[in-house]
Amino acid sequence: MADFHQNGNITTLHNLRSRSVEELDYELSAFAQTRKISLILPSLYSELEGPALANIVEELVPVPYLHRIVIGLDRADEAQYRHARSFFSKLPQNHVVIWNDSPRMLALQERLETLGLAPQEPGKGKNVWTSMGYLIGCADSAVMAIHDCDIVTYTNEMLARLVYPVANPSFPYQVAKGYYPRIGDGKLNGRVTRLLVSPLLIALKRVIGDRDYLDYLRSFRYPLSGEFAMRTAILPDLRIPSDWGLEIGVLSEAWRNLAPKSVCQVEISDAYDHKHQDLSEEDASTGLSRMSTDICKAIFRKLAADGTVFTPNVFRTLKATYYRSALDLLDGYYNDARMNGLILDRHSEEKSIELFAENIIRAGNVFLDNPHETPFIPTWNRVHAADPAFLKDLQAAVREDYDDYA
Repeated sequence: MADFHQNGNITTLHNLRSRSVEELDYELSAFAQTRKISLILPSLYSELEGPALANIVEELVPVPYLHRIVIGLDRADEAQYRHARSFFSKLPQNHVVIWNDSPRMLALQERLETLGLAPQEPGKGKNVWTSMGYLIGCADSAVMAIHDCDIVTYTNEMLARLVYPVANPSFPYQVAKGYYPRIGDGKLNGRVTRLLVSPLLIALKRVIGDRDYLDYLRSFRYPLSGEFAMRTAILPDLRIPSDWGLEIGVLSEAWRNLAPKSVCQVEISDAYDHKHQDLSEEDASTGLSRMSTDICKAIFRKLAADGTVFTPNVFRTLKATYYRSALDLLDGYYNDARMNGLILDRHSEEKSIELFAENIIRAGNVFLDNPHETPFIPTWNRVHAADPAFLKDLQAAVREDYDDYA
């Protein structure tokens, strides 16, 4: 059963099971008459070969209020790009597939490199950033939503509930973050949120003291969800992290740029499952090991930017405090799972906690050893200032790829 609890920092919009998706669609269609709504789908080509994305496309076909869908396609060759265009062709909405690995797009990347403005590494952050740039160049959308392409349990009600808070002109929200329970196959999932982010924020508060930013992050029920919506006016000044700290980075940007009353979280699903990453204990450059390190760095950077002083001793204390906090929370998760008939392997959960504790130190060392690291992709306003023709040429490259590889 849904609750109606408010945490007092940001607004929580619940699903009280009192409205149908048809009602939401009707109202969103009315909003879309004057406030066009677009969707960004950052996708790997490999996701076209799985079951999730085919269902997502089927669910999007009948959505009446979407003006534009921008699909950012990564890790695809020419034949795969052609297949992707065919794959998404059933979408009746205005849609475009951006082939991020095309010769034209790679040439634009080199152009940014000469200006010192290129994203430092490929990945979801760069994909989202490029898609946002294309949408900014279109200059015809008031609302933008993003969600992942590996959601096995996807329904179009998720999208309707995600965009409603920022599409409704009578609401004050500029950013809406989706949340949901992470349950699938009889298991309690969401390891990185449960076992890293939640206890880390508790430990940080104990070690460095009260910070409004920590209270803000702790207000989100699922801070690592890949589903969020925002009003497009804020896109040109948005700093997108280039690593796996994308979700925390976007929340941090909302904290930096907006008043708390402009940010909300919205319940978009009763159940959510997607592709699960390996823990990757042997390789810190991949899987949840890499993700956990990048998330820690994103939080440390933001706190440092707000004046927090970090030292090796602080990180050692933080590791110990985190470890105890995580084990305490694990007791609660285990009992919650058991009461609800869900599986939770305490041994593997404690192994995850041990890895995350080591990665707190790893992230701290990277933070201290690279004080000049630039973790964010430049804002689109900065790119436009350095190269006023870039957005126009980005759109031209996408259009010419369509013409040449039809």
